[in-house]
Amino acid sequence: MDRVFIEGLKVDALIGVYDWEREILQPLEFDIEMATDIRPAAASDELSLTLDYFSISQAITTLVKNASFKLIESLAEAVSQLIREKFGVCWVKVKVSKPGAVPNTRNVAVQIERGSLSSSADQIVSGVAQ
Repeated sequence: MDRVFIEGLKVDALIGVYDWEREILQPLEFDIEMATDIRPAAASDELSLTLDYFSISQAITTLVKNASFKLIESLAEAVSQLIREKFGVCWVKVKVSKPGAVPNTRNVAVQIERGSLSSSADQIVSGVAQ
């Protein structure tokens, strides 16, 4: 199974458990890995036959800007669900980083995997991910 990546997507978010965090936007960074079959798109050079990185990035950005989460764990779950349901991705890995959240660290992050790689081939019908 092939993989499509979106790395380093930066979005400012209202996120955190402390009162002061609920009053400011904080930078987050997303790394996304998605399983799909890129052969139909590669053979035809048609965007409609693959995952549209721009559309997925925009959907994540919209979700983050229109929601308020306390935990990056909750946000990672929401992003995973969005990608799987809206874009028909059967397996996704989502990493959400919150740089500078803890003093004396460069970054804190969570990474989750949802779905099944074994069902990826079953998701492809006529070259289009369902």
